[in-house]
Amino acid sequence: MNPNPPPAPFVFHQGTGPLLVSMPHAGTWLAPDLASRLTPQACEVHDTDWHLDRLYDFAVGLGASILRATHSRYVVDLNRPPDNANLYPGQDTTGLCPIDAFDGTPLYLPGQTPDEAEIAARREAVWHPYHAQLARELARIRALHGAAVLWDAHSIRSIVPRFFDGRLPDFNLGTADGASCDPALAEAVLAIAKAAPGYTAVLNGRFKGGHITRHYGQPAKGVHAIQMEMAQCTYMQEQMPFDYLPEAAAQVQPHLQAMLQAVLRFAETARP
Repeated sequence: MNPNPPPAPFVFHQGTGPLLVSMPHAGTWLAPDLASRLTPQACEVHDTDWHLDRLYDFAVGLGASILRATHSRYVVDLNRPPDNANLYPGQDTTGLCPIDAFDGTPLYLPGQTPDEAEIAARREAVWHPYHAQLARELARIRALHGAAVLWDAHSIRSIVPRFFDGRLPDFNLGTADGASCDPALAEAVLAIAKAAPGYTAVLNGRFKGGHITRHYGQPAKGVHAIQMEMAQCTYMQEQMPFDYLPEAAAQVQPHLQAMLQAVLRFAETARP
């Protein structure tokens, strides 16, 4: 018997409102046999969307459903399409089963990268269950409330030269250039983000939304999706040991809460 069985691919809380908050990159778990094939730095899972469950702890009180990944994105990236297509053609990105970190360093020891069979197994064991739950919950919410909003929650270091020049804005909202949600919803959330004193915000800048936002956002069918990519410096240490900073987080949480409250107001008015 395996003394360290893998956790379920996700942790799920079912809420009462028309909002689902997805956290596909919040997981840190690595199987011991996989960890033995990774570099020491890779085992520290630097590219995690750290502490999002704590940052969004207010969302349960708003009635939101919460879906949080348990496995590291180094196992399989839940925000990439299953065929590993590049979501940003012409730009450098990491893949469905990444082989390098955001800083470009290899994740695997020499000769240890996964082959196609291993990638397929990870997709089946982790990627598909997460997406099946995500789809089920959106369908349940829409059937119950008449409309559903998906908030895909992410965070990233504020400076990652591989992916963007300079410092990233604090709030990076993505709606697939307007395809994944009603424009009125996007503008309402952007207005709150831009009005937050001391923070910067952009809509459909470097981050336009990954596979989850693009695939599930179908406003014509009553499902609206927004990706929020936050600069990690707004609430945590961006370097090891990646500590949560309660005082900084307490400053940014009211603005996040205001955005989610705007989402809920929209969902109420979007009912047929």
